[in-house]
Amino acid sequence: MTKKSVPRRDHRHHENYRCLNLPHLSMQATIKPYTNNALGHTMRFLILLLMTTAMISISGCESTYYNAMEKVGVHKRDILVDRVGEAKEAQEEAQEQFKDALTEFRSVVSFDGGNLETHYNRLNSEFEDSEAAAKEVTDRINKVESVAEALFDEWQDELKLYTNARLRSDSANKLQATKRQYTALIKSMRRAEKSIDPVLNALRDNVLYLKHNLNASAIGALKGELAGIDRDVQQLIGAMEKAIRESDAFIKQLR
Repeated sequence: MTKKSVPRRDHRHHENYRCLNLPHLSMQATIKPYTNNALGHTMRFLILLLMTTAMISISGCESTYYNAMEKVGVHKRDILVDRVGEAKEAQEEAQEQFKDALTEFRSVVSFDGGNLETHYNRLNSEFEDSEAAAKEVTDRINKVESVAEALFDEWQDELKLYTNARLRSDSANKLQATKRQYTALIKSMRRAEKSIDPVLNALRDNVLYLKHNLNASAIGALKGELAGIDRDVQQLIGAMEKAIRESDAFIKQLR
């Protein structure tokens, strides 16, 4: 069985843009060489000031990115469409990954001789890939929320700029309809995300148990866990399928 790695897609629209690039700061390590108390306090103050400034800069990073992209003709609506698509892809990949983890778990509980440690290593690898896939899903959903909030705020503010009442009313209605569809979408995505936790927790428990009990008697204990993990994986897949369908509908509506 050739082990795969969890795919990592390139961010679209040059999303590797970074607003800030500062080296990691360790306050204790920086201040320790200074034995003079006054100097130490001064250094502590300067480092705190730098870290505070960095946090303010990071919080404005997304808005700076959106503004930069708008200048080259890529608007928040376009970015939202892409990010919903990327969240959908992350969920599709997570579905496949958890199916693979379930298959490997079935292989372990069907163990009938051979090197049990090899089976453990494969299951642990699938668990680690599943953790990575789960993180990717969360990261992608967070990015969807970030740009959606920015888009809706901008849309709401720009309603005040209309002089034509009919056009303003039509735009306001479309804003509310888009918000309603987005709210349903993000709730579906978050439900799918939450459905990951029971599977990850069960896999983690069983991997840990097997790690410290590499013997045939451990397999008997794990067999009782298979039905529960199977059920949770099927629920996860169903929740993600619903979110994926809603993602397709939302993308179609925005385009």
